[in-house]
Amino acid sequence: MEYAGETELEHMLRDKSFRELPALHIGSGSNLLFLNDFDGIILHSAIRGIEPVRETADAVWLRAGAAETWDRVTALAAENGWGGIENLSLIPGETGAAAVQNIGAYGVEIGERIETVEAINRRTLEKQTFTNAACRYGYRDSFFKDEHHDPYVITYVTLRLSKQPVFRLAYGNLKERLASSGVPPTVAAVREAVIRIRREKLPDPEVLGNAGSFFVNPVVPQEQFEALKRESPTLPSYPSPDGQVKLSAGWLIEQCGLKGLRRGAVGTYDRQALVIVNYGGATGHDIAQFAEEIRATVHRRFGITLKPEVKYIAG
Repeated sequence: MEYAGETELEHMLRDKSFRELPALHIGSGSNLLFLNDFDGIILHSAIRGIEPVRETADAVWLRAGAAETWDRVTALAAENGWGGIENLSLIPGETGAAAVQNIGAYGVEIGERIETVEAINRRTLEKQTFTNAACRYGYRDSFFKDEHHDPYVITYVTLRLSKQPVFRLAYGNLKERLASSGVPPTVAAVREAVIRIRREKLPDPEVLGNAGSFFVNPVVPQEQFEALKRESPTLPSYPSPDGQVKLSAGWLIEQCGLKGLRRGAVGTYDRQALVIVNYGGATGHDIAQFAEEIRATVHRRFGITLKPEVKYIAG
């Protein structure tokens, strides 16, 4: 069931038949793995639109409907020179889901730029505007991902973007790619560089079924990192809050010899071990079983249990 606005959503939520059945709210589904058919009602927002709602000499506040394609938001920001989300270009999915997931790439997370999130409680029908602090953003985490807070349906997201951007170029080969182009960093140039890199490394989900990064990068205590570093000196790492260290899940998988591995219709992508692809005909259970094989292999080798970034839907 799709709704075009908050009023229509409220009417659906009041319907007696709706309230008696299990309900699942989804975005574009790019981060979901269905193990079975869902026995209930699936809701999807059609609330679109992107507009500046406030502006100063230094910043602009951009409000986007939850169903707005996330890359359209990054494209509009780049066209106007508004900085802060250019590193998140070409990430698939919709804006509401991006705010739930706290998507991130190349050293930037959307949670850093979110000013407010507007939502409706499916149970009480109460409208609420969440501040950034109330969203409780963490690494690939937010208030809305907690199963106890699932009743909230996001309707709009407002981002605070900078007219005087400070670029984050330290992750991956982003800095080298920009330098080789001979073009000084601009919001548009960074966006284009990110798009080129992602297209080179990641499969197009419209061509080869995938959910992007299947696992989140593990965060470990400093002591565990130092022990791993002694065993594997080339282990890449990134600082994380509270003195912990973020590791590369893709690197761990690749070191286990699993990059490009294929089991029938499912396998890891030959250019990026963190991506599990469906070559055609693989079921949700096939993919989940393959993912579990990866997790078990990485745990045996490094003592680290990878956590899926993809959400499993049991039915």
